[in-house]
Amino acid sequence: MAEIPRRGVLRTVLAGALAGGALALAGCSGSAILPAPDLPTTPVILDEAAAAAAISRYRASHGLGPVVIDSSLIRAASYQAEANARAGQLSHEVGGTFDARLKRAGFGGRYAAENLSAGSTTFDDVLKRWQVSPEHNRNMLMPQVKRVGVARVDAPGSRYKRFWALILSDG
Repeated sequence: MAEIPRRGVLRTVLAGALAGGALALAGCSGSAILPAPDLPTTPVILDEAAAAAAISRYRASHGLGPVVIDSSLIRAASYQAEANARAGQLSHEVGGTFDARLKRAGFGGRYAAENLSAGSTTFDDVLKRWQVSPEHNRNMLMPQVKRVGVARVDAPGSRYKRFWALILSDG
């Protein structure tokens, strides 16, 4: 796989929710900034180490190295999951541009990608959804990736109820 700098890549969009509306996925970049209805939200405490281990196992099955949890990427993922939950919709731009959000979180790497999703109840469920989505799968299988941050924020009053963000980077 070719090396892809974060500034030029990851600017795709998966259009809309999958059939039946049971799950929404957003690709690698965004749509226009959405008006935020400011829905009540609840951050969910995740086992980030278990999430990193699951991603590492998946990457190993494709001949790639493991990932570790990064606190700055958790902050960035939490911020974006919260912004999407408050808006009740998925957008890579609702919390600001990807580059700006990474900079605010103290990210200093060269390669980064973001996977968003809504509706999945567990991390295993959302991981399976990302694996079958070409754009999300490509992000998880970037050879340069070494660090991840994952977050889930619930918005019970929204259509999807649960909003996920995964940020992957090289450092």
